Formats: sequence, structure tokens, C-alpha cells
Amino acid sequence: MSRDAEIRKGVGGLPFPVRDATPVTEAKPLDQAKVAIITTAGFRPAGSAEVWQPGDVGYQEFSSDVRDMQLSHFSPNFDRVGVAQDLNVVYPIDRLDELAADGVIGSVNHRHFSFMGAQFDLSAILADSGPAVAQQLLADEVDIVLLTPV
Repeated sequence: MSRDAEIRKGVGGLPFPVRDATPVTEAKPLDQAKVAIITTAGFRPAGSAEVWQPGDVGYQEFSSDVRDMQLSHFSPNFDRVGVAQDLNVVYPIDRLDELAADGVIGSVNHRHFSFMGAQFDLSAILADSGPAVAQQLLADEVDIVLLTPV
């Protein structure tokens, strides 16, 4: 069996959360909206000795001016070259800054968040760390969250 087939077999039957309803709100015009990023790239501050461990459901907060981050998840299944060449591949902060400068979006939030994307059980994120980040984004009056999976 190929490595790809093994991975598909291992994750293919994992449960996926289904919601009964999708909340709907009136959207602000894009040129007035405040935007934040949540990535599943598993970033840590550059130079950090910490690495994301399997099942780590925490998150890392980054100030909007930080560009010195490192991927701290190591897997032979993930090609890190694109991220090493351009952080914006998974964390498009420079593109958001450009959109704000051009008046396309209203502003870029002062902080953004990174989770570890390789999860098999989302229950703790759904019950704890996800709502904690959502509360912070609500407190910041963020209108749009750009989710960047890895």
C-alpha cells in the first residue's frame, strides 16, 4: 500500500462535525471591514524550542507586525519549501496590509492566531481554544477571519 493510501485509510473515516444551523449576520462593506488571520500552520515564534505535539489543541497569538515565525510541526507529509520561500503562502499578512493600504479592506487586526492543523479529535478545540480565540476576535471587533489551512 502506498504512503498516500495509508494516510487516506487512517483519516478517511474520522468524524466530521456537523452543525444544525449556520449563523448569518449582515456583512459590512469590505472597504470598512477589519480582517484577521487564523492559520493551521502550527507557527511558533522564531527561535522557540517548543514544537507542536500530536493532539496539541492550543494556539499561538502573533502581533500583526511579526513576520519572524517558524513552522514547528515536522512531518514527512508536509512540504515546507513554499512557506520557507514566502510566509504569505499560509499567512498572507503582507497581502492584507497591501489591501488595507489600497483601501480594498478597512483594516488589518492587530493580532492573528495559529493552531496546529494535524488534528484527529477536534472536541477540545470546539469546546475550549476555538471559542477562546473567537472571543478575542469579537473583542477586537473583527469582521472577517481569513482561515488558511495547511
